[in-house]
This record gives sequence, C-alpha cells and structure tokens, in this order.
Amino acid sequence: MRIVVCVKHVPDIQADRALGADGRLVRDGGDGTVNEVDENAVEAAVVLAEQVRDAGGEAEVVVVTVGPDDAQDAVRRGLQLGADAAVHVVDDAVAGSDVFGTVAVLAAAVRRIGADVPVDLVVTGMAGLDGLTSLVPAALAATLDLPQLTLAAEVTLADGEVTVRRDLDHATEVLAAPLPALVSVTDRANQPRYPNFQRIMAARKTPVQTLTLADLEVDPGAVGAAGARTEVLEAAPRPPRTDRVLVSDDGEAGTRLAAWLVERDLVRTTTPTTGDVL
Repeated sequence: MRIVVCVKHVPDIQADRALGADGRLVRDGGDGTVNEVDENAVEAAVVLAEQVRDAGGEAEVVVVTVGPDDAQDAVRRGLQLGADAAVHVVDDAVAGSDVFGTVAVLAAAVRRIGADVPVDLVVTGMAGLDGLTSLVPAALAATLDLPQLTLAAEVTLADGEVTVRRDLDHATEVLAAPLPALVSVTDRANQPRYPNFQRIMAARKTPVQTLTLADLEVDPGAVGAAGARTEVLEAAPRPPRTDRVLVSDDGEAGTRLAAWLVERDLVRTTTPTTGDVL
C-alpha cells in the first residue's frame, strides 16, 4: 500500500501576517511552520501504514509539498512524524498559484509518485491555516477522479475500503469508499506523535526528491500568477478599533456590563408576574 500525504509550509499563525505589494501573502518572514492540521494527516497515514505492516503487508507513506526552498521544512517534519519518503515540488513558476494551480501541481505529483507503485490513498488536512479556503481536498479529489471523504475525525481501512467518521454539529456520519480514495482529516482525528531524537536525526539525513514543473509535465502558464483564476486588486491593513471600552473589575463590572447591554437593546428585559420563579 502506498499513501500520499499532502502537507503545506505556512507562516506562523501567531506572527503578524500581511499581503505584499503583489497581493500575495508575505512568506519570507523566517517564521514558517508546517500547517498544523497536516500533522494530523501524517499521523493518520502513519497509523494506517503501521496497521497494514502489522497484518503482514507492505506500506509506504510519502509526504509531498509544493513551495519555495524553505517549504522543504514541511516534508522534513513529515519524515520526523513517521513518513518513509518525501517529495518537494519547487519551481519559480508556481509562485502566485491559487487553489486550482496548487491542485494541478499536487495532482501531477501524486500521479508521478504512483507511476511505479499505485497510490491507494491520498490524505490531507481539512484546510490550510494561511488561506483557510478548505477547497484543496475536494478539488484534488476531483482532479484525480477519486472518491472523497472529507472532514474525517476517524479513519480506518478494511477489505479494500476506507471508512471515516465525520462529526457534525448535530449528527455523526460514517462514510466508506473503495480504494483508491482521498481523505481529509480534522484536528480531532488524532494526537500527532512527538518525534524522538532518533527519528529527528533520521529525517535530517533522508533524501528529499525534488521535482520541477518540467519533471511533472505541467504547463507553467496554467499555474502560478499566470494561471490564477483570482486576483487581489487591493489590500490594506485592518484599521485599529477605536470604540473599545475597557472596564477594570472592581466588583461592579458585571452590573456595568449588564447596564451597557440593556441601554443598547441587546438583551430583553421582562417584568416578573405573580407565580414567576426568579
């Protein structure tokens, strides 16, 4: 079995973020990290691979990313978490890609990885924490013509099928699809393992396969800024709020807050009648 996990190198969500003059997210602040929920995707894939091996089968987990040189840190992290191999697609023409351009490159990479040994399962996180579009998993499944099981809180394999549990606000769904398939996981799917020192050192020495658009036979004009279907026309920092009222709690803060809400008709007030329980 071969499982491909798509991971992304994103700016640290705790750091200040901004759009550059070209309308793109500034990614050269030196504070990048692997997309957090992608660690859950790697963990899910590694656990499935371990179960296949325990049953006497063969399994390999390959992490793949698309991005500039420092994006290789994302697949290195995947190796630390238990992946067996890593692929990094790096090409200047990819810069400025929207969801569709990114998916075109990822799909080509998955096909290239599966050229010798077929890919049975593609696993992604439910969203990238930089753009938060949540579109890549579904778009990638459509491009690869794979059934998609998204927002999985649990993933299992049995008898050539992948089964997921999806926890919604008022319901729980159990969905299954034949392999090959694509699954996206939420941050509730598992708790990513903490890599030990041996795994960290091994990840530093593991070679990462580097591919370009030419290697993937992807037309540069179809991706990057040239092929993007969206364009940022203008962006400006959100102005600071000036209508904030800071109240120090001297024991009366709750009463003052209630009065403030009532004054602005933000709460309903009623007059108790006989028999009402207060």
